[in-house]
Amino acid sequence: MKKNIIYTVVALIVGLLVGFLLFGGDSKNTTANSDAHEHSDEVTQMWTCSMHPQIMQPEPGDCPICGMDLIPADAGGEGLALNEIKMTNNAMALANIQTMVVGNDSEGDGSSLMLSGKIMPNEEANAVQASYFEGRIEKLNVNFTGENVRKGQLLATIYAPALVAAQQELLTAASMKESQPALYNAVRNKLKLWKLSEDQINQIETSGKVREFFPIYATVSGTVSEKLTEEGDYVTQGQPIVKVSNLATVWAMFDAYENQISQLKEGQKITVTSNAYPNKEFEATISFIDPRLNTQSRTISVRATLNNKEGILKPGMFVTSKVQVAKSGDKEALISVPASAVLWTGNRSLVYVKTNPDEPIFEMREVILGSKNGDNYTIVEGLSNGDEIVVNGIFTVDAAAQLQGKRSMMNTVGQPEMDPTDHLADTERLEVPAKFQDQLKTVFDDYMTMERALVNDNAETPKKAAADLMKSLQKVDIKLVKEEPAHSRWMLLDKKLQESAHAISKTSDIDEQRDHFIHLSAHLINAVKTFGINQKVYVDYCPMVKGDLGAFWMSTEEEILNPYFGERMLRCGEVTDIIQ
Repeated sequence: MKKNIIYTVVALIVGLLVGFLLFGGDSKNTTANSDAHEHSDEVTQMWTCSMHPQIMQPEPGDCPICGMDLIPADAGGEGLALNEIKMTNNAMALANIQTMVVGNDSEGDGSSLMLSGKIMPNEEANAVQASYFEGRIEKLNVNFTGENVRKGQLLATIYAPALVAAQQELLTAASMKESQPALYNAVRNKLKLWKLSEDQINQIETSGKVREFFPIYATVSGTVSEKLTEEGDYVTQGQPIVKVSNLATVWAMFDAYENQISQLKEGQKITVTSNAYPNKEFEATISFIDPRLNTQSRTISVRATLNNKEGILKPGMFVTSKVQVAKSGDKEALISVPASAVLWTGNRSLVYVKTNPDEPIFEMREVILGSKNGDNYTIVEGLSNGDEIVVNGIFTVDAAAQLQGKRSMMNTVGQPEMDPTDHLADTERLEVPAKFQDQLKTVFDDYMTMERALVNDNAETPKKAAADLMKSLQKVDIKLVKEEPAHSRWMLLDKKLQESAHAISKTSDIDEQRDHFIHLSAHLINAVKTFGINQKVYVDYCPMVKGDLGAFWMSTEEEILNPYFGERMLRCGEVTDIIQ
């Protein structure tokens, strides 16, 4: 009995000892791991605002925009980048989200390039029917634009006082042609220069009567493209009466982007189709490539001449062309994507790229669109061959990004359309001649005219001031800043200022003007800080512009007068810097 009690006590002691060894150390490890995990959470925990998810701070507090209490933000513990989002496979299936790899994977020795354009009259076949003598149009036989005329058809009848006098000279000279043949021939030649025929001159001479009204005949066949006079109008010698276009051949004018120029050449065969005849193809050859680049659209004009004897191609029709181009190993192929893959916000064109080929992880990317061919867009910039993008269900992906406070169609957080603090970077003062500063001061004065107009909610003055600013920029002598880095710095700023000013000069919409004024201000602040204008300037900032992205502007007075809101919030803002 005693032995049994001893054995039981020993077993109990051994059991407690083993249990302590097994679970006690584990508890310590668990506690240590828990402490480490909590410590890790403290290190990575960020705080955000439920109304302004772009706000990210390492500690709790108030939202600097609306003043609300910050809440813990998702730490993103799945190894995602700042603006990446991850969706579940179930959500992908429910939303029918589909992706595709972009790039030119067509087989064969060549690929096709799509261009968009429209039909225009062949200027080489155009003609202007002019009056050969001065007078009054008594009868105009062309009734409307678009009317067909044929060569030799009577276009108009004109009363010409000078021609009446010339006929009287002819009759007088005819009576003396035996004694003064030189005078007689000179008078006849004078009438021939006025496009009177030999028969008409002989008829006047034979009848002995002066004609008061003379006909004007069409010299070409075609379609009247423009009436330039009306009955009763008094015309001068050589003044156009009508314009006639021969539409037996027409031009197809296309726009090609800068990165497509190297793939086009005169004599290249193209296939043209029109919206009016989608099942009919027209063969043509590139006859002209404009040597000038449109600096606004970054395109050149490409022309092809089309046979139009049937008259089915009308000026103004939209057409597309397919150009066969050879593949080149050293040039990046053009990328075409379905229209369903693109979100367009008015200012930005967006796609969602799958950043991990094995997992449903996506990130928004801004792209520059080229021409639209059917249901596809050409991507000029923003995508590379091999990128995998969302082509179906893109709105669902964007909604998920919005809910997670990531960069999306409605939220530019992470990479705004323009960094409003851009002028703070690389703005050390550079030494430049005083003459250059005076020229920059003129640009600044035009800017201030624009700014004061926007403060007063005036949309007309900024248009003219922007045009004046562009002229002032053209007068800035680049030779005055030949040394680096001033030369490169000004070349870049000049380009940006020209673009923003041009955009303002082309619109009377004050909201659009204010949007472009954000960019103009940022670049001009940069220029004034870098080069100086020998004037004290205040740099002001309002955090509520562009959906709380904020924007800067310049002023010569310390008083805040907000050009982005005008009377709505005239005093909104603060002075953030002073340029001496």
